[in-house]
Amino acid sequence: MEFNYSRLVDPSGYGTHGLDEGIPLRVHRDQHLEVKGALRAQRDWTKHVRNVDGYKGGLGDPFSFICVTVPECLPERLELISYANEFAFLYDDKMESFDLKKDFQRETTKMLDAFGDAALDRTVNAKSGPEKRLQAQMLSEMMALDPARAITSMKAWAKFVQLASRTRSSPFETLEEYVPARVIDAGELIWFGTLTFGMALTIPDDEYEMCMEMARSGYAALGLTNDLFSWEKERHDAANSGLDYVFNAIWVIMKERSVSEAEAKKICRVEIKRYISMFQQTVQETKDNAFISKDTRTYLEAVLYSISGNLVWSIYCPRYREI
Repeated sequence: MEFNYSRLVDPSGYGTHGLDEGIPLRVHRDQHLEVKGALRAQRDWTKHVRNVDGYKGGLGDPFSFICVTVPECLPERLELISYANEFAFLYDDKMESFDLKKDFQRETTKMLDAFGDAALDRTVNAKSGPEKRLQAQMLSEMMALDPARAITSMKAWAKFVQLASRTRSSPFETLEEYVPARVIDAGELIWFGTLTFGMALTIPDDEYEMCMEMARSGYAALGLTNDLFSWEKERHDAANSGLDYVFNAIWVIMKERSVSEAEAKKICRVEIKRYISMFQQTVQETKDNAFISKDTRTYLEAVLYSISGNLVWSIYCPRYREI
């Protein structure tokens, strides 16, 4: 993997709680572009959906989400994928407040209208919902930069919304059942679209399924890392909404194994390290394999840097620290 737009961060300048497994942290040099995209998304959400007062998204100090999770994003695409990612954070916050048993189907219908069969249709009218208006705007901007990859990414995002609309339909009883659903909900397809568009990668059709399968342990690590550090926020949001469950590995582990919150976090950390080690081995075994396309190998290595970036961002970000 070539490094043209990022710099290596001195490990003495950040902590990892011992979960990084030696993966370096890199940060994009053009952080102002992420700020611009995220703030634009927040303004549009306020205009079309609801006010974002008190909201904390991908921006942080010293690390903002996209700059450390997609450090090799092409500079001209950084603002746009930051906008798309902020849209995802805003929607995720909206979903956290809904009762899976009562509100979920109604609210996911709105996103399915935007990312369903008409996901590639940029036409909006007076009947179009706010989610569709924002999705059509994103697609138009992406098409202007890279039509082929814009279509690939939007199809992946649409498939994610359709799959994720079912993952939270009921609480999970075991970690074994939860992790595959968390991989979907953590956004393996969103991230596939983000990395391939942001880095101008093309995964050959005959390698797609293999690529997704090889990346799955990496996405499991990403999802569980998110659960570990977002637990307090998600528990707080669930309590405020009067829910008796949380879509989070900590909740699942506590219920399945009848352990305390502290013990559940320890178990979650062990699982994170296990999945990272599995994925590191996959990347090492494929990085010099000439029988696999260069873009597929680059994609897998990019997911590796997403793991370290997501970890460090999760530790320092206002989104999870300020409740």
